Amino acid sequence: MQEQYRTVAREGVHETEVNRSRFLCALAPAATEEEAQTFLARVRREHPGASHHCFAYVIGADASVQKASDDGEPGGTAGVPMLQMLLRREVRYAVAVVTRYYGGVKLGAGGLIRAYGGAVGEALDELGTIVRQRYRLATVTVDHQRAGKLENDLRATGTAVREVRYAEAVTIRIALPDADVDRFRAWLADSTAGAASLELGAEAYGDI
Repeated sequence: MQEQYRTVAREGVHETEVNRSRFLCALAPAATEEEAQTFLARVRREHPGASHHCFAYVIGADASVQKASDDGEPGGTAGVPMLQMLLRREVRYAVAVVTRYYGGVKLGAGGLIRAYGGAVGEALDELGTIVRQRYRLATVTVDHQRAGKLENDLRATGTAVREVRYAEAVTIRIALPDADVDRFRAWLADSTAGAASLELGAEAYGDI
């Protein structure tokens, strides 16, 4: 499992013009193929009069799912250059849809490849990317007497505290980089004299 991956910072659209043809690149994060296809369908609805809606998406931190479509442009001149740009920028869990409004001037195969790939590259520059880190959700359980100091110590050491619940005991939900679990377990035992327990939960990707 990858320790981290890069994805689109936010959904958005960037427009470029090449020889009177308009190229609108819509980018969005996509956790699944279904999300990518839903986004594509939405873009198609928003631009019913466009000449083409070419797309590419990469799903999986290891880029296990890769799809691209030329949507009527000459084979290999649109979807593949778009996909290659996403892969070159190491972007994952993302979908790009380039909507073209034909301007009356044929661009040729080389021109199309540059236009479609370039539209994705410029959109990535405009919208930005972020890195998602693999982390482990975990629950620390401790008695009321130690809870306040432990919570303060967790925050002071930069541990991501997600939730604190007070019941018969106090449970503190945290997120840890997966590689830090053993180190954290030792720290917890030392700082609470063994009075706190640690229960590991699911792995996920996100901002810690």
